[in-house]
Formats: sequence, structure tokens, C-alpha cells
Amino acid sequence: MVQYKRNEDKIIAGIKAYVDATYSAHYAGPSRDVCDDWEDMGIAKEAYMSNIVKYVKRFGKKEGENPKDIMKIIHYSIYLLNELEKEKNVDD
Repeated sequence: MVQYKRNEDKIIAGIKAYVDATYSAHYAGPSRDVCDDWEDMGIAKEAYMSNIVKYVKRFGKKEGENPKDIMKIIHYSIYLLNELEKEKNVDD
């Protein structure tokens, strides 16, 4: 078993809990969300990157060093990774 030095296991569990909670948020559900629209428009990667930058720049300013901003950065990074995986699978 891996002995994490910096609480990575707890942080990853917290990220999963955050992402799971977004699926029950008031703007989520079985209907389409804005990410679906970005994907259809072919601008998903750019939209995800711009949101990552947005939350990086906002960190420490709105509500101080808000951990939710970091969670949003990670969540948009996961979306971006998914886009890269989709492109990789198309190229294979």
C-alpha cells in the first residue's frame, strides 16, 4: 500500500466528493449542460482552459484562499484531460 506523504488519498477523496456533488447541484441533471454545448461547438478545450485560468486568477481574491476555487480548477482540468483522451482515441 502506498504511504502518501501529503494526504493525497484524502485530497483525492475530497475531489471525488466535490465532483459527485456537482451532479446533484441545481444546474445539473439529466438535461444538457454548458459543457455539452461547448463540446458540440468544438470549443470545449478552450473553454475548459479559460475556466482554469479564471479560477487560478480568482484564487485568494474572492472569499480569500477558497479551496473550492482549487476544486474547480481540478474539475475543469479533468474535463480537459477527458477532451485530450477523446482526441487521442480518434487519432488511434
